[in-house]
Amino acid sequence: MTEWLDDEEMAAWRGLVETFADLTATLEAELLAEHQISMPEYATMVRLSEAEGRRLRMCDLATRLHVSASGLTRRVEDLVRRGWVRREPDASDRRVINVVLTDEGFARLERAAPTHVDGVRRHLFDHLSRTQVRQLASILRMLQAPADSSPAPAPAR
Repeated sequence: MTEWLDDEEMAAWRGLVETFADLTATLEAELLAEHQISMPEYATMVRLSEAEGRRLRMCDLATRLHVSASGLTRRVEDLVRRGWVRREPDASDRRVINVVLTDEGFARLERAAPTHVDGVRRHLFDHLSRTQVRQLASILRMLQAPADSSPAPAPAR
């Protein structure tokens, strides 16, 4: 039998979902207006910029971005057309394709990053105390903990 959310749980859940959607839409609007970069494109370039050699295998990039292979393929195609990434066969396994952030893509990311960071600060962190930031970070770390690190359920008796 389903245990429905109580009023506090429902308010927290809807608040989380709606706040995330609103924040993401606002940040994307700012990136598009100032740099013609969508949030998915920005996220892709950030992941590549953080990787060794600014490159990741397509399958690893899709996993890190939580997108399907076909969704990532379309996104990468757009970034390739813009000259911000390129595809390369993997040196150790020619069946594998790497996505590489180009120098032009990295420069574009460096120009866009201050807009994104300023937006995150204005729309999120400026509204929270330092204690609230720590609490939020703690809650999110707990929710992101891998399932295999959670305690095993007690055996049924």
